[in-house]
Amino acid sequence: MTEYPPRIEIVGNADAVAERAAAIVGIQLRNRRPITLGLATGATMTPLYARLVAATRAGLISFHAASSFNLDEYVGVAPRSPGSFHAYMQEHLFRHVDMPAERAQIPDGMVNDVASEAARYEAQIAAAGGIDLLLLGIGTNGHIGFNEPGSDFASRTREIRLDEATRTANAGSFLDLTSVPRRAITMGIATILDAKRILLIATGPEKAAAVAAAIEGPIGTDCPASALRLHGNVDVLCDESAAAALVNRPHTNDRRRA
Repeated sequence: MTEYPPRIEIVGNADAVAERAAAIVGIQLRNRRPITLGLATGATMTPLYARLVAATRAGLISFHAASSFNLDEYVGVAPRSPGSFHAYMQEHLFRHVDMPAERAQIPDGMVNDVASEAARYEAQIAAAGGIDLLLLGIGTNGHIGFNEPGSDFASRTREIRLDEATRTANAGSFLDLTSVPRRAITMGIATILDAKRILLIATGPEKAAAVAAAIEGPIGTDCPASALRLHGNVDVLCDESAAAALVNRPHTNDRRRA
């Protein structure tokens, strides 16, 4: 098992993280060449998407040649439900940019046969030639996508049971904790590692332990994000509070890359 340390960039706060992440994604979109993006949801991504929307409206970037695959979706939550990731993506990105609707792919959590939907989604990613740039957040328990601790590094898109910590963290999108789904469809860890380039974004002190475990802890299924050190082309972008538990911090931004 060969380990590839990720490129780490630490900036002052969550706003600076969003600004820097938008610059990285924007460079890929500015040349208007075909690109396949892997997209995440959640509070960490919201300010990033806001900046991409603003840049699109200003004519600085275009999603016209882009395609996208979202990491995950809840099982049993209708696309128009406020808690769905379909609804999140429409609200924060898709309906504001010029990417053709048919190129924005999200797993269907309302199908009767979830295993078949997972296989279809995995095949669709492969047929598109894979993901060029994949955006990731990280859970407080180290999950990426909805790959909870214990997820096999060889896993592909599949149905998974959500940890209670994950359900609690996502309760704000639902009426109460009892309304939060218990299952989801997620890209697997192997699917994530097939992406050509990965950008992991983390903000806030609640992510500090997970970031440190992912970057400096043992590589293993106890921390799914540690699998990223097997990739070779990963950027980790975090604010000071999310980087607080790192022992070996970069001294400068000399590892910065567009």
